[in-house]
Amino acid sequence: MVLEATIICIDNSEYVRNSDYHPTRLQAEADAVNLLAGAKTQSNPENSVGVLCLAGKVPRVLVTPTDDLGQVLNSVHGISVEGAVNLPTGVQVAHLALKHRQNKHQRMRIVLFVGSPVHADKNKLAAVGKKLRKCNVAVDIVSFGEVQGNAEKLEAFINAVNKNNNSNLVTVRPGAVIADVLLNTPMFLGEDASAVSASGFAAAAAAASSHAALQGFAGETISGDGSEDPALMLALRVSLEEERARREAQAGAKEELLELDDKNASVAAASAGPGLPSDTTENFTKISSPSSSPCALGTENALTMDEDALLQHAFALSLGDLDTSLIRTEEDLEPHKSNPVPLQSKEDESEHISDTGYVPSTLTALPGVIPEDRMDRMPQETLENEHQARKSEEDKDQ
Repeated sequence: MVLEATIICIDNSEYVRNSDYHPTRLQAEADAVNLLAGAKTQSNPENSVGVLCLAGKVPRVLVTPTDDLGQVLNSVHGISVEGAVNLPTGVQVAHLALKHRQNKHQRMRIVLFVGSPVHADKNKLAAVGKKLRKCNVAVDIVSFGEVQGNAEKLEAFINAVNKNNNSNLVTVRPGAVIADVLLNTPMFLGEDASAVSASGFAAAAAAASSHAALQGFAGETISGDGSEDPALMLALRVSLEEERARREAQAGAKEELLELDDKNASVAAASAGPGLPSDTTENFTKISSPSSSPCALGTENALTMDEDALLQHAFALSLGDLDTSLIRTEEDLEPHKSNPVPLQSKEDESEHISDTGYVPSTLTALPGVIPEDRMDRMPQETLENEHQARKSEEDKDQ
């Protein structure tokens, strides 16, 4: 890769307002400058590019040789149209800017875009060319617009500055795209036009990226033809790349959250017990929740229980067993609500109390009650003693 410091001289005279090159000469010239600057900086990281405008009161250096491509593109975007071109003076100012380059090992090259009539004398141009040849400065000229009128003077200048075929003259006919024509010239292919060098590869990459910016990036289209403002198209392409990176980062964050949730679920299942199946773990979770606790069920159903349910609840509390199997939920109580127990008279109650088998059979029907248990016999014995005491009092009264 050739190590070069390049000054690109832009024609910003009044002639570049013409629209024989789409959309105008100045815009077509700016597109070619952007492409060339990108190719130069990509071919070698240590290459530097500067920008100079030829028209106006005096030629002005907009950007000294630098490796910052963004600075070069911004300077091209802000060029104004004024005056006429002073080619010999502009070339000498460019040579002076190259002399003050930071890296003295860089070769010096001047690229001239000429799109207006050259009023300088032919002999003066030849003298300037010989001086540049003596200082080992290579010159590339891109002639467009006034091709026939400037042909003789530009050829004389190139012949004077050319040394070992290091200088080139490229003519672009009206209606052609300047950037497309330059891609197949030694300015991009290198000093040997038959072999594609690293500089040519960098130019092809720059052209591909420019085409991608015009057609859209990652399935997203950009309105406009892109030739009106290439700097804007470059900024849009960079913005789309940043948006794509942001979306990929969001997708990665979501995947990490899903993996973390799966790990938490597996840890919870392992902490519930190594031998418990999944349905048992779910039941354990439901039972451990506050809404399914026995106390909560008792509190919620206390106001809706009938006498039979309240009696069962009292027995469960007296036994001190808070197992959920002894407490009926609202679903268990629905049959009792639909079929209420009929009220019994005092005579029926006395008959049931006198019947010694009624209470044991009733207790046997209750869930979790063992008739042989002493605690279960206590209510039965108490009722029998009360019945005998009441009967003895009635006999005394008679």
